[in-house]
Amino acid sequence: MMTDTIPGIHHVTSIASDPQANVDFYTEVLGLRLVKRTVNFDDKFTYHLYYGDETGTPGTILTFFPFVGATKGSVGAGQTTATAFVVPPDAIDYWLDRLDDLGVDRDDPEERFGETVLPFRDHDGQPLELVAGESPVEPWAEGPVPAEYAIRGFHGVTLHTTDPESTAAVLETMGFEREAADGDRVRYRASGDRASVVDLLAREGPRGRQGVGTVHHVAFRTPDDERQRAWRERLTDAGLSVTPVKDRQYFRSIYFREPGGVLFEIATDPPGFTRDEDAAELGSALKLPPWLEEEREMIAEQLPPISTPGETA
Repeated sequence: MMTDTIPGIHHVTSIASDPQANVDFYTEVLGLRLVKRTVNFDDKFTYHLYYGDETGTPGTILTFFPFVGATKGSVGAGQTTATAFVVPPDAIDYWLDRLDDLGVDRDDPEERFGETVLPFRDHDGQPLELVAGESPVEPWAEGPVPAEYAIRGFHGVTLHTTDPESTAAVLETMGFEREAADGDRVRYRASGDRASVVDLLAREGPRGRQGVGTVHHVAFRTPDDERQRAWRERLTDAGLSVTPVKDRQYFRSIYFREPGGVLFEIATDPPGFTRDEDAAELGSALKLPPWLEEEREMIAEQLPPISTPGETA
């Protein structure tokens, strides 16, 4: 059975605190679209919020489990330590002014592998980056950020692995190729046209602790169920413990923890976020999987109200 190669990142999922603060930051500060409001299928009284471009194209999707009152985590070894978005090459000055005007915690821009990188943190302290570069992704045009400066999906992620050699071997099994090295950072790139970069950090440091402000897992793309099954076989044959296929409604997923400590997922591109909402209505209503519909009223009562701009919570 053919596996091809992994073309890039499908989505990144993180842990947040207050869900309304989460919506406000990612729609009003970063200008992303809330493309789905549903619940954590393993914890039905917690939201699962998805942000991305107009339709949540694979390679643009940042998702959150917002746990009200949860303990703050710490970012460190064994984790994804930064999630990077692409912005147009001349957009960094705009974003410097925007982040400062909105009181966002940021660092000064730096150069990395010939690209300008602007590191900053969200309201929960999660490390994020804007990278000046090219992307085929069309931005969400109805947010507060002018389209000429808007985010165009992911650039990639940085993994602070506890076992760089073994993590690199897993990435190479998935089809990533070593591209360059700079100090303790090694860049791997997938074959796709977007969200294709994974940087590995090989450095000493304390282990990260999962909690608010940290990444839960990184999901990589595969185009269909057949190739996902092939990946499951191949990764299992490589000695990794891979879960059975799980139906996440908007994609199907398998999970495994790579030897360096980071939880990986391989998710199918289809069926996508328009399977239960029209494109124009994405993110406007609470959507539940069929097995939770009978509990809709009880679940909705347990969830804190949230609203996007123009809505009433």
